[in-house]
Amino acid sequence: MGDPDRGWLELACDLARLCPPSATAFSVGAVVVGADGREVARGFSREGDPHDHAEEAALAKAAGDPAADLAGATVYSSLEPCGHRASRPRTCAELIVASGARRVVFAWREPALFTEGRGAEILTAAGVTLTEIPELAPRAQEPNTHLL
Repeated sequence: MGDPDRGWLELACDLARLCPPSATAFSVGAVVVGADGREVARGFSREGDPHDHAEEAALAKAAGDPAADLAGATVYSSLEPCGHRASRPRTCAELIVASGARRVVFAWREPALFTEGRGAEILTAAGVTLTEIPELAPRAQEPNTHLL
């Protein structure tokens, strides 16, 4: 039935197209998948607030679900989770580590347009397994062409 990582990451890239446009932030989509392989939550940048990041939005939904268990979960994100943030006290990388998720799969490394991308370093240092699928980077970049 194909590669599940690729399928979930394609969904995350598609969610990025739902983001309200911004001249100061990337459009990103994220999906949280439990250890059992089922979707726990999904989100996209600026979904509920102009400062929301995709991973933050998805993790907040999961945290609001008493049945959601993120121990061993995988976070799929169209862009490398942020490792520096001006608009919130915690970065997406820190939120992922705190959630108990153990894997992150992403398509596109954060370009140094707004900040230095350090999310992958933070996640790796915390023992989170990273998988990059660069073949999907063009799909992740598509809703961000106005920034590139």
